[in-house]
Amino acid sequence: MRTYILGLAAAAALLSGSGLAAEPGKLSLTVYNSDLALVQDIRDLTIGAGRQKIEFKDVSGRIRPETVSLIAPDVEIVEQNFDYDLLTPAKLMEKAVGKQVQIVRTNPGNGAQVTETATVLSVNGGVVLKIGERIEVLRQDDIPTRVIFDGIPQNLRAKPTLSVTVDSGHAGPRAATLSYLTNGLSWKADYVALFDEGPGKLDLQGWVTLTNNSGVDYPDAAVQLVAGDVNLTHSEQEYFQRRQNQRVNGVRRAGVGDVPAEGGPQSLADYYLYPLAARTTVAQNQTKQVSFLDAKGAVARKAYEYRAYGFETLQSPANADVAVQFSNGARAGLGHQLPAGIVRVYMRDVAGQPKFVGENRIDHTPEGSDVSVKIGEAFDVTVQPTVVAHDSAGVYRSRYKMSYLVRNARAQPATVVIRQGGLWRNGKVVDESLKSRRLDAYNLAWDVAVPANGETTLTFTVDTGW
Repeated sequence: MRTYILGLAAAAALLSGSGLAAEPGKLSLTVYNSDLALVQDIRDLTIGAGRQKIEFKDVSGRIRPETVSLIAPDVEIVEQNFDYDLLTPAKLMEKAVGKQVQIVRTNPGNGAQVTETATVLSVNGGVVLKIGERIEVLRQDDIPTRVIFDGIPQNLRAKPTLSVTVDSGHAGPRAATLSYLTNGLSWKADYVALFDEGPGKLDLQGWVTLTNNSGVDYPDAAVQLVAGDVNLTHSEQEYFQRRQNQRVNGVRRAGVGDVPAEGGPQSLADYYLYPLAARTTVAQNQTKQVSFLDAKGAVARKAYEYRAYGFETLQSPANADVAVQFSNGARAGLGHQLPAGIVRVYMRDVAGQPKFVGENRIDHTPEGSDVSVKIGEAFDVTVQPTVVAHDSAGVYRSRYKMSYLVRNARAQPATVVIRQGGLWRNGKVVDESLKSRRLDAYNLAWDVAVPANGETTLTFTVDTGW
């Protein structure tokens, strides 16, 4: 038995023996965030013995031919061609340059038709014809005119077509697996959150928006969505206009060749995989929305935050951010990874009607993470930072003494979370008026309690550098 793989795509490991393997006649899509998708199509083909051409006419118009992979038992691939020169009136006329066509004109007064033989001289900015001894431009006016061609040029296709020349060891039906990468398919996540401040509860619904601009329909496809930013080579980054040096919270970049497990949200390498519950048709030029999360009664709270990305003095107080905070851990009522997307927050008014109060974007968030969604600014809660002192603490190290004056003009006490960024990994706290906590390698946080119609001053000194 001979099996030959054409094109060493990065996703070739997904073609056999994996959870993605489809039954013959089935279609699978693995869609990434980066305008990229892996298409896997398993078909029953009747292949004769010897050398022959097999055509796949319903492939993506934005296929990346160098990533094509085809597997069929006892079949050797000789060559493959992707024909994307599509059949249109303009293309037909362009291919007819230097050749003869029939021009049929109809007299609008009496309906009489006149047919003439013309040679197409040029199609640059208009069609130039030679009819007998005269040169004529094919006019676009009210005179009904038809152009009759002898046939369709061999390299023009009604649809993008992948043709594969194979050498088969025997005749008969067999399953063939076609796989390729394409752009023109993408997805994003959106969330609707209903926050009840009194009991501190949050209902969260997640929607996937899948967009297809690849030039072809994908009927009855098993769709899987990968959350995470796929690492691409430099040329691929240019091709997809990818941002360089992106940082994804809690998700490492890895290859796409690892095999996902079946079921609910799973891991694919170090990404998260979201299979849609049922097969669906993803039509060309279609935006489809599918629910993937519906959680009720998760623990949440309203909080005030101030984020300092460095050490600075402000001459005027800055408004604290108002945020809805929750955990997506199982104990808090969610227990679900959250793909990057926009969270839109609603709260009920005195009549019990949900009202939109703000939105913000979250990064790819692993299960068990703390999530903070900024919904606005608190005009009656302000923060004013001051650099009290800035000294050298050694070679390539600095010492900052900071003061944060936190004011609360509300009739109720408030707690403001001060987040201080700009630290290096070996940064350390020298002294502080309140106990801090380390959020990550670069950020510290303090919970500053402020009385009603009062103020509190946070002071601390840190050493940072390398």
